[in-house]
Amino acid sequence: MKNGIEALLRPENSILVLIDHQPFQFANLNSHEPTMIINNVVGLAKAAKVFNVPTVLTTVVKDRGGKLIKQLQDVFPEQEPIDRTFINTWEDPNVVDVVKKSGRKQLILAGLWTEICLAMPAIQAAGEGWDVFGVTDASGGVSLEAHQMAVHRMVQAGVTPITWLAVASEWQRDWAREQTAQALGSSVFEYAGGSGVAFAWELQLLAARAGSGA
Repeated sequence: MKNGIEALLRPENSILVLIDHQPFQFANLNSHEPTMIINNVVGLAKAAKVFNVPTVLTTVVKDRGGKLIKQLQDVFPEQEPIDRTFINTWEDPNVVDVVKKSGRKQLILAGLWTEICLAMPAIQAAGEGWDVFGVTDASGGVSLEAHQMAVHRMVQAGVTPITWLAVASEWQRDWAREQTAQALGSSVFEYAGGSGVAFAWELQLLAARAGSGA
């Protein structure tokens, strides 16, 4: 379903797969400033932890392309990324089996590069019946054109483009859910830019209201 409330992300039905955020891919990332992709993917990963959304980390041929970037690995220090030889993550049963065993159907993907490592699994998974979301600002391509054309192609295949803060907001959904609102604020405040500043203000107002007994 691509409209109505059921089209929105729910933590209990989401699973996140982060693909190939490695030094080799960053070396030829030209669609975005690399620091922005690092910022956004770490913010996304921390949001997933807040909402207990299972997260799969994967790399491709890490002996050549380098290990997962430290900033992202530090969010999941206990998890060993699944290292692949398949360029298309969705052809690797080690990744797909984890997703299938979760029982979750909202598949959220981000990766480097958009036109290859994100588009290929997103298009295949969408064709197999998964509800696929591509996090465009936690992904990037070798050029702006490559990134944009990949997003257009994924949309034509039924993939929903989304940004990392929109993912977190759909998971939160209601500011009355104060436990996750507080955790989300403390986890992603530094990654949300101006929105993070506004978010911190929202939390300040919530805290003041709770303290007043209103």
